[in-house]
Amino acid sequence: MQVSGDKAKELESSIAALAKTSESLKTALIESAARRKDLERKIAEGGRKLADLGLSEDRIRASFRDRRAILAEVLAALQRMGRNPPPALLVTPEDALASVRTAILLGAVVPGIRKETEKLADDLAELVRLRQEGEKETETLIATMASRQEEERRMDLLLVENDRLSRQNTLELATEKRRAEELAAKASNMEGLIASLENEIRSVRDAAEQARAEEERLKALSEEQRQKARELALSSLPDKNRIAPAYAFSDLKQKLELPAAGDILRQFGDPDGTGHEAKGMVIASTPGALVTAPADGWVVFAGEFRSYGQMIILNTGDGYHMVLSGMDRINTSQGKFVLSGEPLAVMGEKRVASATALALETDRPTLYIEFRKDGKPVDSRQWWAGSGSGKAQNDT
Repeated sequence: MQVSGDKAKELESSIAALAKTSESLKTALIESAARRKDLERKIAEGGRKLADLGLSEDRIRASFRDRRAILAEVLAALQRMGRNPPPALLVTPEDALASVRTAILLGAVVPGIRKETEKLADDLAELVRLRQEGEKETETLIATMASRQEEERRMDLLLVENDRLSRQNTLELATEKRRAEELAAKASNMEGLIASLENEIRSVRDAAEQARAEEERLKALSEEQRQKARELALSSLPDKNRIAPAYAFSDLKQKLELPAAGDILRQFGDPDGTGHEAKGMVIASTPGALVTAPADGWVVFAGEFRSYGQMIILNTGDGYHMVLSGMDRINTSQGKFVLSGEPLAVMGEKRVASATALALETDRPTLYIEFRKDGKPVDSRQWWAGSGSGKAQNDT
């Protein structure tokens, strides 16, 4: 599907009309990301509904095939009865005798025929209903996919504009990116990678120092001040132009939204397919799904790392790091401060072969999420809001 030329021009005009400030662009990006994730959830739900309708149709068709011989007999009997109706009573004695014989025969046969006929009629009516519902669901799904395509285009334009605004020293960023890639190639594990990045990459080191300074500021507050800050945070929207997390990460339990729409296939502590326990959770997303920041944080790393594939590490404060991997394309860079809900990356069209996705019975793209506290993996379930803490069955 393609965005029409008129619609593309309309989108470009709406982006051009935005005030070119960091705050307005981040707000537009977060709103666009929320709309796109909602559309992706609807597309996934529409796909499931269509699959269920298809299974129901298949069951009815299989029933028809299994009862083919019986249905043929019923239809033939109905046809014969229509062509040769019972004779009228009391015309001649012979007709009366024939009518009695016919009544006896029909009394034995008709109940069985009627039962099969009613079942056939019900099955045909259900088949028609399923087809109509399937057509309606398909139309809705096509419209939702078109809306998602438009939202993707809008987001691409916003990302370009945001990148143009925030690009201050391209050469310095490129140098730091190359240095980070070198450190990633040398690091043997996640702890080593994070430690080397926060020691040797200036932008990441500055971000880590900012995170520590913010933690010290929060610790210095009295319990009454902390409670007032929590109440203020709950009653008003956080400043989109902030440069530090709006809330302490330890206060966000049961409040985070999953970074991508999809089904949870594996949780922390489950068997990981290699004889060990999983250190994180795995989500099966829709192809091309958007990945957003679950919380405010500084980007410690954005690139490829060993068996994790394309990976993003966020320093969310309070000694916590969040690891996201399995994406196809990353739209952020290290050293950046990102807001909750801000788009970070996009999933691919199929599952990326990686150690974190082993033994999963799905070919859908999979996002791996790992929380770390003071360098050690921890269970993230207590942070996710609503149904995000549950676990879906594996795909087949």
